Amino acid sequence: MTTAPRTTRSQSDKGAAFRALHQRDGAFVIPNPFDAGTARLLEYLGFEALATTSAGFAATLGQLDNTVGRERMIEHVGAIAAATDLPVNGDLENGFGDEPEAAAETIRQAAAAGLVGGSIEDSTGARQPGRADAPVYEIAHAAERVRAAVEAARAQPFPFTLTARAENFVVGRPDLADTIRRLQAYQEAGADVLYAPGLATSEDIAEVVRSVDRPINVLIGMPGMTLDLAGLAGLGVKRVSVGSGLSSVALGAFVRAAREMREQGTFTFTREAASYRELRAAFRARGANR
Repeated sequence: MTTAPRTTRSQSDKGAAFRALHQRDGAFVIPNPFDAGTARLLEYLGFEALATTSAGFAATLGQLDNTVGRERMIEHVGAIAAATDLPVNGDLENGFGDEPEAAAETIRQAAAAGLVGGSIEDSTGARQPGRADAPVYEIAHAAERVRAAVEAARAQPFPFTLTARAENFVVGRPDLADTIRRLQAYQEAGADVLYAPGLATSEDIAEVVRSVDRPINVLIGMPGMTLDLAGLAGLGVKRVSVGSGLSSVALGAFVRAAREMREQGTFTFTREAASYRELRAAFRARGANR
C-alpha cells in the first residue's frame, strides 16, 4: 500500500529551525538515530532535531568507531537527512583529515548531503599507527581546523550550525583546564556550539558553561553522569545528546534475546518488542511504502 507523499521542509527552513532551538530558553534533547528507520521513529515520537552517531553507524557495519571513511559517512548522514523533516546534525568525526581544508571539505559535503549542522572534533585518530601519544591536535592547529570548517559553513546558502568538539576526556586526557582553553579557542574561531564529550560532574559542566559564550552540548551516558535534562538545563546547558547510547541499548537487547534463545531455549524477549502497529504508524507517517 502506498500513502500520500510526505511533506518536506526546505533545507533553509530546517537550518533556521535548528538555529532557533539553540536560542530559546532551556535545554533540548537531540537524540542519535543510527539509520533511517530509527530517525523516522524519533521524529514520530516528537523530537525536534536529530544528530547522527559515528559509533552507532559503524556498529551497523560491524566496524569500530572512526573506521568508516568520509564517502560512506556522507552517504549515511545524507540518508538520515532525507528520511526526516527534522533538522539533522552530523557527527563528522575529525573531518576525515588532518589539515584545515579536510575539515572544510567535509562540511561542504555534509551540507550538500542535506545536513544543517555538523561537528568537527580535535581528535587526531589515536587508533592510527604512531598517534597514541598525541590523541588531540595541538591547540593552534585545532583552532585553524575549526576556523576552516566555520568558513565552509558560513558559505552555505542556509544557516549551518557548526559544533566544535574538544575530545580530551574521551581520549584519556581528563584535563579540564586544557579543555576549556580549547573550547575558548574554538569559540574565537567562530564555532556556533561547543561540546566536550566525557564531562560528567555538575562542577565540571558548570565551569565549562561559565567559561564560554556559546551553547554547550553535553553527552549523556558517561560513567558518573547522574544529571537529568532539568538538572543540565539548570547548569546552563543548551543541548543534550546520547551519542551511541540508543544504538548500544538496541544492541544490548539484541544480544540478550539471542543468548536467551541459544542458552535457555525461551523467547520471553518478544514481550518487549516494538509493536507492529506502532512501527507501521511511524513509517506510514513518513510516506513509507508497506
